[in-house]
Amino acid sequence: MKNLLLLPTMMLLTSTGIAFAQKDAKDIYLDKCAVCHGPDGTGNTAKGRKLKMKGVKETAAKMKAEEMIKIVTDGKGTDMDAFGKELGKAQVTALVEYYRGLAK
Repeated sequence: MKNLLLLPTMMLLTSTGIAFAQKDAKDIYLDKCAVCHGPDGTGNTAKGRKLKMKGVKETAAKMKAEEMIKIVTDGKGTDMDAFGKELGKAQVTALVEYYRGLAK
């Protein structure tokens, strides 16, 4: 009987993880990054202004994608969280590509 109750719980947890893993870069960006970087990448948010966030155009011009991937994966200082344990490598890469695309 215990196994019958455990199965639906395991299925729910698994499907929740799969749903997050299947989020596209825009959804992840809006969920994790936009609070500071802004939905348009300008950094023009209350938190972004407090942290003196630079806009995506300036950032993308100064930093290579590989540098951004490292920052998203490992974090930076006390203000930029690390997402390497939460997001897969492909998600981080797609997230950086999406962010850099906001500069266009």
